Amino acid sequence: MPKLTVALLLAAMLLPTAFAQRMYDGSGRQLGRVDAERFYSASGQPIGRVDGERIYDASGRQLGRIDGERVYSASGSPIGRIDGERLYSASGSLMGRMDGERLYDASGRQIGRADGLRRMQMIVFFYFFM
Repeated sequence: MPKLTVALLLAAMLLPTAFAQRMYDGSGRQLGRVDAERFYSASGQPIGRVDGERIYDASGRQLGRIDGERVYSASGSPIGRIDGERLYSASGSLMGRMDGERLYDASGRQIGRADGLRRMQMIVFFYFFM
């Protein structure tokens, strides 16, 4: 096999991990990572994925979906909504907020941090994996 082909195959295997974004709890302990649209635990075990607006656990069971500002369970029941950077429960009570790469609970205590995650990924992690 030519050296260039081997190098490209090796790069293809290593690059997704190199660009994975990490999630941390409030004390700085790594909770997991997001690699494209897949979520992993801190030990590297798959815990879920996003496919469009649908969210699945590691076994492929649908957990819910995000439709615009609304977050729904797998059965279609509302479980929350997003208003800007604030996250609310289905009953309308504040659950938390995002500020840049930091996640806060309703009382303002930092409960997590994410390195470079997109807003959608942070919302999925907050509602479905925290």
